[in-house]
Amino acid sequence: MIRPDVLDAMQDRFDGLQMSEFRGQSRVVVPRDGFLSLIHWLRDEQAFTCLADITCVDYQAYRDARNRFGLVYLLSNLDTNERLTVRVMLDEDDLVVPSLVPLWEGADWLEREVWDMFGVRFDGHPDLRRILLPEAFTAFPLRKDYPMQGRGERHNFPVINRDQA
Repeated sequence: MIRPDVLDAMQDRFDGLQMSEFRGQSRVVVPRDGFLSLIHWLRDEQAFTCLADITCVDYQAYRDARNRFGLVYLLSNLDTNERLTVRVMLDEDDLVVPSLVPLWEGADWLEREVWDMFGVRFDGHPDLRRILLPEAFTAFPLRKDYPMQGRGERHNFPVINRDQA
């Protein structure tokens, strides 16, 4: 659970935040336009220096969802053992957020994985290309509208034997 003074300061400093806590885990949803300034503030002034993970959730099938995607960042303050989930909500017509690679070098592959699986673009990423699938793959397989059996894309790729790899 995050210290109350940090939550109060966050609420006062940043507009449009939605905060919640469940079973000791603090979560905040931030509008995209305030995302980068919140991340800078958390890292530089509140010592959330560890970016543990970046992932995405497709809310297409959720009845009450207002946005299609939720980009999820898991941050940790290693000095106080606090963890915070920061979420940015996105819609399919504008799936772009600033890259965090300039702040955390480890964000590189995490952002590439989200790009590869969901199609979220990270503005300013130094090498945004597929990391799990071939470059010729044109779909994003972790989206809810992607069929479980695929769309036949695998038949178009050349077979690579072990001795060729």
